[in-house]
Amino acid sequence: MKTKAPVLTGNLNFTGRYFVLTSGKKQIGFSSKITDQAWKQEMKPFLESRKEEDFGMIVRTNAYKAPKEELESELIQLKDSFKKMLDNAKHRTCYSLLYSSAPSYLTGLRDSLKSSLEAVITDESDIYDAIKEYLIQFQPEDLGLLTWYEDSLLPLRKLYRIEKTMEEALGKRVWLKSGGYLVIEPTEALVVIDVNTGKYSGKKELRETIKKVNLEAAEEIGHQLRLRNLSGIIIIDFIDMEAEEDRCLLMERLEGILSKDPVKTTVVEMTKLNLVEVTRKKIRKPLYEQALQMKEKVSL
Repeated sequence: MKTKAPVLTGNLNFTGRYFVLTSGKKQIGFSSKITDQAWKQEMKPFLESRKEEDFGMIVRTNAYKAPKEELESELIQLKDSFKKMLDNAKHRTCYSLLYSSAPSYLTGLRDSLKSSLEAVITDESDIYDAIKEYLIQFQPEDLGLLTWYEDSLLPLRKLYRIEKTMEEALGKRVWLKSGGYLVIEPTEALVVIDVNTGKYSGKKELRETIKKVNLEAAEEIGHQLRLRNLSGIIIIDFIDMEAEEDRCLLMERLEGILSKDPVKTTVVEMTKLNLVEVTRKKIRKPLYEQALQMKEKVSL
């Protein structure tokens, strides 16, 4: 990530929709988003009876309330992948690739929260075939959402304004419907987001104006974090609010919005300077870094 040195580990992870099988931690763990203690206690004997000594497992958010038949089926598949890789490794030469993670367009489907997908549309035949094969095998309930797009007069990138959307997603300023706007600036150490009233000219009193813009900004910030894949430490400078009840409402709204993020995101606190601290787990490079790499490849 950025200028940090690469990290190497001998701990192997095999990730599915419901579980992560790991050779590092040998115990059973649960996603922090699963807060139902009764369900956890009910599941522990079921999982312990299927766990072996050479691996541990992390129960992912999507496993909550999923049918046990589906959970067991995925566990068997992950265990098979783990054992096959270890067996193959004994007969392969040095520097051989033994296993690699799925491409991002498949891991995005796998990691999406259940019932959150609305549609999967592509005009790339190889990607369509790969997604279809994946959905049939692992997410058959979402197969009906996959659509092959074909229109010579209106390409998919034009229909969904991909170029314009990319330009906006890489820009510093994001306008809100109310006329306010966000300024998003990633730095080496952290990401800074500033909220401004901008062109908002509501007829209500100042307190209501600030509250409306801040609540709308919280919604858009949740969207922008996922769209731009911003992670690490994130500092949000909302417009100052005098009333404690307004600050509490804003924090509750922000926590509710960020709790829907498939990537672990935590609202830490609001400081005395009214700055909100958020942390988001680093999964892959942010969009602006990926775009920069693409430009460098094109220039070469």
